[in-house]
Amino acid sequence: MEVVLQNLTKKFPGRDRKPRGDVIAVNDFNFVIPDGKLIGLLGPSGCGKSTTLHLISGLQKPTSGKIFFGEDDVTDLPPENRGIGLVFQNYALYPHLTVKQNILFPLQNLKGRDKLSKEQMLEKVYAAAKLVQIDELMDRKPRQLSGGQQQRVAIARALVKMPGVLLLDEPLSNLDARLRLQTREEIRRIQRETKITTIFVTHDQEEAMSISDMIVVMKDGVVQQIGKPQEVYDSPENLFVARFLGTPPINIFNGQIRDKMLYIGNDAILPVGDIPDGPVYVAIRPEGFLPGKDGAFCCRLKGVEVMGRDISVVCENDASISTAIRAILGTESRVDTSKPEIRFGVLARKVFLFDRETEERVYFEGDGHEKQDK
Repeated sequence: MEVVLQNLTKKFPGRDRKPRGDVIAVNDFNFVIPDGKLIGLLGPSGCGKSTTLHLISGLQKPTSGKIFFGEDDVTDLPPENRGIGLVFQNYALYPHLTVKQNILFPLQNLKGRDKLSKEQMLEKVYAAAKLVQIDELMDRKPRQLSGGQQQRVAIARALVKMPGVLLLDEPLSNLDARLRLQTREEIRRIQRETKITTIFVTHDQEEAMSISDMIVVMKDGVVQQIGKPQEVYDSPENLFVARFLGTPPINIFNGQIRDKMLYIGNDAILPVGDIPDGPVYVAIRPEGFLPGKDGAFCCRLKGVEVMGRDISVVCENDASISTAIRAILGTESRVDTSKPEIRFGVLARKVFLFDRETEERVYFEGDGHEKQDK
């Protein structure tokens, strides 16, 4: 099922006693969600991602704009008539019902032509349970299940009607780290098997990037960038996106363009071609540093952290906006910790420049990326 969001806007009245105008939770959102794809809505708390999901589900009505499922305008349809499956953050299972009864519940409410016989309902219930691998837990109640098992029950209940669109509202946030990893892999497997158009809301960029076909990065109700996860990571369109994606986070510096050269402090980092002279923000991914005694960029060495497959070098520079700079190196790298300073070269494709005022991307010759049309 293709989902089309057309100039979608949601405003909430200001909560203060003094009139300060409406709060715009979603601002003129335009996007076509392709049929059968898994889309991640990603951003910090308050960015509008959950509100967008609630608008798609019908739990909230847009202030303006349209929502289409395929060719059908569903903007004013109630949730029960949209053919969606919705999984909440807190699972929302009925504690007095067994796993089987929880999954069965949506089918028991079907009426008219959609009503099923008891045998048909049970067949669908066991098929959904098998899909999420809980078919051996059917007689247990939610309190007898782990958090991961409860989440699988919630997903099975959403899938049992084989909805046209599956909506997941931060479904992994209540799970521990190991269960999150396991469950997100299961969500991806289930989505690929069912080919149901799925919209996944999360503030965790690792979750979104690992399972999504495309991600939508949002801030203050406004879409910042849409694209395939790796493409957005490799070529952020503005400083917010660059900062939001990546673990450890990207390193940000005050830089200067002088005579076709990028400077950080007094260090000439790399040539950038025909860019007007002036101040810029310089963002360098942690994996973009190349240690070497002849490196152009000099930092004060603070420490080295061995993390198994990688080494994290922690250092400082007066031009850095962050309190610490992190460089991620392979374990084959050797860092002389007896010296107070360390020198780096940089990979041009891991260096991004941003306008100081607008924070929009400034593309330069040799960065390995071309400006994309929004």
